[in-house]
Amino acid sequence: MSARVGRNILLVQGAGGNSSIKQDDLLWVKASGTWLADAEHKDIFVPVPLGAARAALAQGDERVPLAPNAGTALRASIETSLHALMPHMVVLHVHSVNTIAWAVRTDAREEFAKRLEGLAWRWIDYHHPGLPLAKVVNDTLAKDKVDVLVLGNHGLVVGAATCAAAEALVDEVERRLALTPRSAIPADEEALRSICAGTAYRLPKDPQCHSVAIDPYSRAIAISGSLYPDHVVFLGPGLPVLEQGEDLRAPASQVRADGLPHPAALLIPGLGCVVRKDASDGAEAMLSCLTLVTCRLPRTAQVRYLTHENEHALVSWDAERYRQQLTASR
Repeated sequence: MSARVGRNILLVQGAGGNSSIKQDDLLWVKASGTWLADAEHKDIFVPVPLGAARAALAQGDERVPLAPNAGTALRASIETSLHALMPHMVVLHVHSVNTIAWAVRTDAREEFAKRLEGLAWRWIDYHHPGLPLAKVVNDTLAKDKVDVLVLGNHGLVVGAATCAAAEALVDEVERRLALTPRSAIPADEEALRSICAGTAYRLPKDPQCHSVAIDPYSRAIAISGSLYPDHVVFLGPGLPVLEQGEDLRAPASQVRADGLPHPAALLIPGLGCVVRKDASDGAEAMLSCLTLVTCRLPRTAQVRYLTHENEHALVSWDAERYRQQLTASR
């Protein structure tokens, strides 16, 4: 299930998303920085004592200990507390592009209420991943029986008794939230290669990514702010535009006044996008995700972005720096 879901870019991109299964007092959860798509040929799951994880959460500690003799240097997912709190045997957390395209809108709650009617679901406003989010989820679960959590500006969490049931529930939510994307627009790759020559930039591996730069509405969304956590972590806050006649070397040499890292990609209106040569596979995957999300937002949508405080909290978080390092070395 994990590998199948992880290979579907409409559900999971790069090291994003995670899954878990409870076995007696052990919680087997995806390790931080690993890819669900690798589940069948790599050891991406780590054992966490369920009682210890819940006790750590109650004490306000998001550092989750692994089971004795776990035999791995990997860390448990930064969302382990979320998996420990959900009472279901199987928990699946995905960054569905359809869910995100709804969850970044200011009218998200009303739309979800109509589209998810009949499911045991709840909406959770955006909170920093890890302990802050887990505390709010804990309060929500204490009030109601919930199988589906929609996380504002973040993604989707489902819980079920079996892997098949969890995957089916994700499929059902996807069916109800499906959005028709605007068509991809081909890029002028020859012109882009000419612009990149002799610089620290190159063309992205996924040619569909150019649409986020060429489509005026997608571009307006992408440059106006950050939509969800992995957008910030792997691409950098917002995405800058290379204006006509501007030298591509200039953005790389500038130091950001706000102290945030340089974005991994630049948008060139009318031509396409370029990425840094040192961009990780994770950054490439998140650029594809951003393209898939923005092309599903209608022109009339009012978008809610993460705040600068949200962005700083994400890029300065040790857990996220660790995850980036693992992704870069994949």
